[in-house]
Amino acid sequence: MPCCLLILILLFPRVALALLFFLTTYLNRAFHNNILVLILGFIFLPLTTLVYAWMVNNGLPVEGINFLWLLLAALVDLGMVGGGYRHHRMSS
Repeated sequence: MPCCLLILILLFPRVALALLFFLTTYLNRAFHNNILVLILGFIFLPLTTLVYAWMVNNGLPVEGINFLWLLLAALVDLGMVGGGYRHHRMSS
């Protein structure tokens, strides 16, 4: 079951963020009710926002291997944006 949940989060990070925001206090503990950061994370870097919330809620410091996880999530988020631009450029 956890593997299926992880696959769904990776496929639909914005849906996961919305569900966490409306149904739990998971994001509130990580971002301390800073709605602007959550909105920007939802729009631009949803997977990175989820990884950061996971790190804060588990008490993990943002350094070492944990920073690598955060960087990897940011690269995946930016790769999704860049792939759409490449596809748009090739079809023109």
